[in-house]
Amino acid sequence: MQVIGITGMPGSGKSIVSDLACKKGAIIVSMGDIIREEAEKRGETTGETAVNLRKEFGEYIVSELTIEKIKKLQKEGHDKIVVEGIRSHHEVEMFKESFDNFIIVSIFAKPMIRFERLKKRKREDDSQDYAGFSERDQRELGFGMGNVISLSDRTLINESDLDSFIEKVEKFLDEIGF
Repeated sequence: MQVIGITGMPGSGKSIVSDLACKKGAIIVSMGDIIREEAEKRGETTGETAVNLRKEFGEYIVSELTIEKIKKLQKEGHDKIVVEGIRSHHEVEMFKESFDNFIIVSIFAKPMIRFERLKKRKREDDSQDYAGFSERDQRELGFGMGNVISLSDRTLINESDLDSFIEKVEKFLDEIGF
């Protein structure tokens, strides 16, 4: 079984890696989806659930639920899993303890490149001004994203055209057996 965690700042290209892994048969497990599923069960907003779960069960409950979900998928015969949403070095350690072949892949692109991508992407949480973009980056780093990036087993640079990055990602996925 191969489990990889994908990390990177907004606009770096994480979803491209996930999409290509899916085409190779991987299952995506989003830590944010875990919270959304719990929120629906509880009749709460995702923000309320994120806070309440941690109050009730401790800081690493989302990681624990994610690991539980992955182990269930493993029992069902799935052998390629991509984890999205890892935010702290403690979570990285938990995944490494739980899965022998767990690796963290960091996707990197310079801030100005990511900002231009986000302006074109126009998701609800994508700022159209650099100050807002920078504020979001600082918030992500405050969550511990920088620590996760620093623990990466591999870094893929995404600063050229899309085709070149896709080629780089496909080569990487082949190397790890996806």
